[in-house]
Amino acid sequence: MNLANKLTVSRIILTFVFMFFLFCHSWWAKVLSLVIFIFAALSDFFDGRIAHKKNMVTDFGRLMDPIADKILVIAAFSAFVQMQLIEAWMFVIIISREIIITSLRLFALNKGRVLSATKAGKHKTVSQMSVIFLILGFIVLKETRLAFFTWDPAWEGFFRKGIYILMLVTVGFTLYSGLSYLWENRKIIAKI
Repeated sequence: MNLANKLTVSRIILTFVFMFFLFCHSWWAKVLSLVIFIFAALSDFFDGRIAHKKNMVTDFGRLMDPIADKILVIAAFSAFVQMQLIEAWMFVIIISREIIITSLRLFALNKGRVLSATKAGKHKTVSQMSVIFLILGFIVLKETRLAFFTWDPAWEGFFRKGIYILMLVTVGFTLYSGLSYLWENRKIIAKI
């Protein structure tokens, strides 16, 4: 297994570590969950760059890189639904897109074809990772303020409205990337 693929696998492992600390009841655990998420997100950036720069692109990497992204993103958004920070319908749209596209890719792979991620899919991933980072930042800020200072309930409403607006944008990117993926691969889909 080459370095790029090891980074992809490490992202899946880091997802479980991230989730563990996110649900621990202390401010330092929330900070640690944010740091772990940042490392996991950066592994996505570096595994692709390394694979292309060092000519390490493999079928495993083309398939598993987006799956590792999905595992990290779905874990974070499901946690935010449980924490009542995002709307469940937003999560359903995000996970539905991921299941449909991943199923299509696996079906194509079963037929001997590898469908790589598209540019719109990469933008969607950046959008999702960014909003997760911002929501985690809100969680860390709130937990730190509660642990050491005070938390004004008015701030809660402000942050929740901001999260809602950012999630609307992210859901829009998610829908667009799913539809564009289906459109760009329509000829391949028709043959399988």
